[in-house]
Amino acid sequence: MGGRFSDEEMRIAKSVDLTAVARSFGYTVNRVGQYHTLGEMDSMRIYNRTNWFRWSNNRGGSQIDFLREICGMDFKEAVTWLLDFAGHGADLPSGRGAGLKNQASIPSCAKRPFTLPGRAKDSQRLYAYLHGRRHISTDVIDRFVNAGLIYESEKYHNIVFVGRDADGIARYAHVRGTAETDFKHDVAGSDKNHGFCTRNSASKQLKVFEAAIDLMSYADIHNDHDTNKLALGMLWDAPLATFLDAHPWIDSIDLCLDNDGPGRGAAARLGEKYGGMGYQVGDSVPPGGHKDYNNWLVATRAAPHIPHITKR
Repeated sequence: MGGRFSDEEMRIAKSVDLTAVARSFGYTVNRVGQYHTLGEMDSMRIYNRTNWFRWSNNRGGSQIDFLREICGMDFKEAVTWLLDFAGHGADLPSGRGAGLKNQASIPSCAKRPFTLPGRAKDSQRLYAYLHGRRHISTDVIDRFVNAGLIYESEKYHNIVFVGRDADGIARYAHVRGTAETDFKHDVAGSDKNHGFCTRNSASKQLKVFEAAIDLMSYADIHNDHDTNKLALGMLWDAPLATFLDAHPWIDSIDLCLDNDGPGRGAAARLGEKYGGMGYQVGDSVPPGGHKDYNNWLVATRAAPHIPHITKR
């Protein structure tokens, strides 16, 4: 069972209190009769502290499935996270957990080959979605297209956000649909130790976001094309640890995570962790009650009387 995980490892992972896991990501857990729900996601039901069901999309499962659904982890990442959370990282029967406790990086494992989707001949739907629906300026979209960080896929005309390593090699990709369904998923074989990012070796600052569109929105709002920027694609910090390891000159981290329970919980957790490692850590929550930076950008562009924010 579980491939590279033993039966005992799977037993431990599936015994973790799911309400504690949810709280660790910043959710407000409320007891309602015989089950628990989440203040920020009232369609969620947690039963017996080990299983969940989300009636809004008819999906559910174990603690492992929760991490896959909510945090974007794959199976092996989720089991490893749960073992670490349970404090069994250093004592796993297989011996592979040495040094795992509090370690951010995702263990290497056998994966499907990583291949980027084919590229469309033009980017019409990409621009229509990012500019028309997300209100990102065409100048900013041009920058990311020309840098090879985003493109329109050939088969379904989705937007592909490419995460490249320090050598410019594509290691990760996330796909977002341009239709009303707002379809999204990670490309098979993606290495989630890497994230969507922009680099500038002359800058010692790193801005951290949850999503690529928020990263682009921040760059647009602040006219900031100088600082390093990273989108985690989840609320786990493996891409952040990888980026910092490859860029040792970074000395300050600005957490620009979402203005909701999970985002605020992650900001507090990562602030404490990386502050303790000697980094100067800031928390730049989207202002005015906006959920994220794209939400702020859309509101700003929809209200002409609000001045465009200049570079800081």
